Amino acid sequence: MKTMIKSVRGALLAVAAMAVAAPAMAAGEGPHIERQQWSFSGPFGQYDKAQLQRGFKVYKEVCAACHGARFLSFRNLAEEGGPGFTDDQVKVIAAEYLVMKGPNDDGEMEEVAAIPSDRWPSPFPNQQAARAANGGAYPPDFSTLAKARAVASGFPGFVFDMFTQYQEHGPDYIYNLLTGYEEAPDGFEVPVGQYYNPKFIAGQTLAMAPPLSDEQVEYTDGTPMTVDQYSHDVAAFMMWVAEPKLEQRKSMGFRVMIFLIVFASLLYFTKKSVWRNVEH
Repeated sequence: MKTMIKSVRGALLAVAAMAVAAPAMAAGEGPHIERQQWSFSGPFGQYDKAQLQRGFKVYKEVCAACHGARFLSFRNLAEEGGPGFTDDQVKVIAAEYLVMKGPNDDGEMEEVAAIPSDRWPSPFPNQQAARAANGGAYPPDFSTLAKARAVASGFPGFVFDMFTQYQEHGPDYIYNLLTGYEEAPDGFEVPVGQYYNPKFIAGQTLAMAPPLSDEQVEYTDGTPMTVDQYSHDVAAFMMWVAEPKLEQRKSMGFRVMIFLIVFASLLYFTKKSVWRNVEH
């Protein structure tokens, strides 16, 4: 009984410590981020291939003009757990882009059509060029953005997240940001070159203009062509880019949990069998 009391006390102290360490978002100082429904949330969640293909289309036609994805290779688009493109489709997609390779026999770099093993090309040659083209702001790379950008749940939200295994704060934030542009309230002065968005995690204004509008990207599968749908799809695609092995990780985790349960049961019954005739 004393051991149990100590364990419960330790757990309560750990929760209290985490609550103290929780970000100021819990006190309402940050933007309110509304949670969305994602096919890949939860311990058994999986990516929706059709949604990933639509999200890739939005990224390719809109976002890629400013945002790179340096950890994404063209061939990843055909890998298991991804958008589900075929190898031939990936070759066609890659051939639309030029990448620098070399040096050749003359010791010079040359620009050639990309192949599936190449990484997604950056829209700018360097960070200085990117800032110069965007009024001094540097468009972040999309490779890990869905995992790096998130608004913490705070206490007690993060406690429930531990039990539900909710880890989609990044896509939630991206969706809210893309759909959060609005007119600034009276008395609020928006700096020149900035746009009002109360969902922005670092303030209420940012240099990125509203990137999406209705009917901007053509969907051929009958999906509504709205800002809301575009935002959902590209946020899901960014989550896949940031964690392409999510489905494999969850599958392995489930098998590990089953193994641990069986192993713990065997240890329990072994202990009972060995010590049942021993006086205590």
